[in-house]
Amino acid sequence: MNNLLQGVNLYLIGMMGAGKSTVGRLLAQELGYGFVDTDNIIIEAAGKSINQIFADEGEAEFRQLESNILAQVCAYTKLTIATGGGIVLKQENWSYLHHGLIVWLDVPVKILLQRLAEDQTRPLLQDPDPEAKLRSLLEQRQPLYSQADLHIPITEVETPEQIATRIVSRIPTVLKTQDTPSQN
Repeated sequence: MNNLLQGVNLYLIGMMGAGKSTVGRLLAQELGYGFVDTDNIIIEAAGKSINQIFADEGEAEFRQLESNILAQVCAYTKLTIATGGGIVLKQENWSYLHHGLIVWLDVPVKILLQRLAEDQTRPLLQDPDPEAKLRSLLEQRQPLYSQADLHIPITEVETPEQIATRIVSRIPTVLKTQDTPSQN
């Protein structure tokens, strides 16, 4: 199993509340990889919460921090990386993401809303109409998310464990292997 990706990093992208951190930890265990959450690294590096960064410096500054972290993380191997929902917005981030295998956790807005209902840590959801906000963010990001190597549509009934297992089973279908003849 641990040899499946040959050390290539696995990047999880998707909306806030998609389960990137939860599924990422499980994937890391299953692959024998380390786990990194870019949001957590930003919080540690900045010494304050993401809400606080947005309040003090604004979203643009947060996105710059995110790019800097991503640039550093992609220098390592054997990592499963949970990224921030908006990481796909900056073109430069794709040059980093493409160093690894990109997995899009695609969760319907209805499920995201249920998961995020009690979450006060999301600056972009401090909105009178969180559902409309989520829909507009998803609309803006969907064409970017869809550039992922693996598209994993997620349903309400699946557990994080089942999702992680499904991703691992799908990895071989998208690996760009040089040494084996193509099956296509």
